[in-house]
Amino acid sequence: MPKAAASTKCKTEPQPKFPSSLPTWADDTELVGLVFELEPTTSTSLYSQYTIGLHAWFLDQVRQLNPELSAYLHDGESEKPFNISALSGQLLASGRQLQLEAKQIYRWHVNALSPRVVQFLKQWLTELPQILDLRDAPLQIKQVSIAHPSATYAQLLQLSPEKPSNVNFSFVSPTSFRRKGHHFPLPVPVNLFHSYLRRWNDFSGMPIEPEPFLDWIDEGVIIHQHHLESMKVAAGKRGSVTGFTGVMSCGLSKPALANSDFTQLFYALARLAPYCGTGHKTTFGLGQTRLDWVEPEVSSPIQVLTNLLGERIDELTALFTAQRKRTGGDRTDKIASTWATILARREMGESLQVISQDLEMPYATVKTYVKLARRMLRTLTL
Repeated sequence: MPKAAASTKCKTEPQPKFPSSLPTWADDTELVGLVFELEPTTSTSLYSQYTIGLHAWFLDQVRQLNPELSAYLHDGESEKPFNISALSGQLLASGRQLQLEAKQIYRWHVNALSPRVVQFLKQWLTELPQILDLRDAPLQIKQVSIAHPSATYAQLLQLSPEKPSNVNFSFVSPTSFRRKGHHFPLPVPVNLFHSYLRRWNDFSGMPIEPEPFLDWIDEGVIIHQHHLESMKVAAGKRGSVTGFTGVMSCGLSKPALANSDFTQLFYALARLAPYCGTGHKTTFGLGQTRLDWVEPEVSSPIQVLTNLLGERIDELTALFTAQRKRTGGDRTDKIASTWATILARREMGESLQVISQDLEMPYATVKTYVKLARRMLRTLTL
């Protein structure tokens, strides 16, 4: 009898809780933003480039449910119709890695910018796994909510304010633009709205001729206030990015308001910003944007750790580029950036196996590159 009682108890042990109610939206939705509440199953270390893992996990979820969409997201030449954030919550610095705390809730944003991705998200939520497997840091999915309400591009265009008003942009993750082959870490209005207009033209079905509108932006948008901080961060699979975080408030001059069509588009693109993010590498967590005034946090150990990696990649890239040019190496910039990324991440304590998976390169190649990079570094420091 005791044995039977133990068996009954085993059968009735509580199972992990899973979101009992999941968000939904109208079939004609073209834009939506979701936020996932995640809880680590145990306290665990997390490598500093973990957004690559989040990116890979999401794309693998797409591949399992919709291989055709997955191929488009991997190979499409246009703007990417989705973006993701880094984790927000009680992330701690632990040596050269990050620490996730058990029983703490971390939030992760996924935003969709096209009907195809919105429809995928709707299907995905009905088959959502219980665990987000972030390498050696499994995260239980506790809740999924709407972060940015479902909308269409036409609705964004129709929601212009009755009276002209300033727009606040908060850049809550490092943000940067590409300009003349370099990073440009300032939210100059032309760059800002060009970033949003590219997404609008790709996904809204209502394309706008860029040049007249951007000339109008350059002439008519006034920056009233800003509080910005620049930083060097590792972003994406290779290299580093000089970006900025902070807040900015801007509005339109009286002459600009005389063009009602462009004024309407100005406010529509501002409302698009939280969905599409700002600048480049938004599918790896950069450029997350909010339309309220969020004061930037004082530099934390996490930011210091992130900056260290970005700065080290930048330093090594410059050294390797100069040396390869002196010795006549070909494909100088790409190889130098790749060597620098691999060596800097290895110096931060990451395994070559993880690095090879993130960069989608054979392990043997990554191992060879780190040896060559170390050899060149020793030569340069002799």
